Amino acid sequence: MTGEPNVTSADGVLTLAVSTAANGTAMNPGAVDQAADALAELLSGARDERVILLVGKGKNFCAGGDVASFAAAADRSDFVRDLAVRMHRMMDLMVCSGRPVVVAAKGWAAGAGMSFTLHGDVVVGGTSTRLRPAYSGIGLSPDGGMTWTLPRIVGAARARGIILTNRVISAQEALDWGILSEIVDDDQVDARAREIAVDLAAGPSEALQTTARQLRADPSTTLVEQFATETRDIARLVGEPEGIEGVNAFVEKRKPVWNREHG
Repeated sequence: MTGEPNVTSADGVLTLAVSTAANGTAMNPGAVDQAADALAELLSGARDERVILLVGKGKNFCAGGDVASFAAAADRSDFVRDLAVRMHRMMDLMVCSGRPVVVAAKGWAAGAGMSFTLHGDVVVGGTSTRLRPAYSGIGLSPDGGMTWTLPRIVGAARARGIILTNRVISAQEALDWGILSEIVDDDQVDARAREIAVDLAAGPSEALQTTARQLRADPSTTLVEQFATETRDIARLVGEPEGIEGVNAFVEKRKPVWNREHG
């Protein structure tokens, strides 16, 4: 798998590697930059993939940043700031794309790897999957939005305990707490995550993208405001090709055919 490109596209899925087998499957800055460029193309309309799949190209999804490169930098502050900016650019573009995000969280998802995982809409882990904040272990605070995403997934008190104590989270705990969506055998994580991504890409893309955006609504959004958003979106979708096809197929007792124009 290590010889494959970091950005690939097939079946409506944009697959982005965030780590390689090098340096203990640490986050690969070059791969992250390539992912960000592909996502920028997606937002500009130069690409048309309907789902994003995050993977690691080694034995782990991503074991965090390459700490040895931090130590070797002439100016550690500038070096780490640059890495954070580059990673945050990719994450921002990914969220702004509106596409559902599937994560193949095999092995370790630590530090930046855990941060990437927390941005997934559907996250597949293996029985041996482990997550860990890792930052305090090297005297640093988190990046990648971890202090924002984790409390919203597992609750504020649990998130404080996980991050401050640098707790290792088992696959079962991650499933129980809503970080993982499902657990499969370790050797099936990549295949299962891709299967989900392909299935999503074959579905009603505008409806799924709209739903993903709704699920990512600002936590300060009130229920009444969300009612208004949902009313606007469902009324719009029912008059668009996918909504027309979906309703017609239901009434006609047949499977809908997505991703084509309808009269």
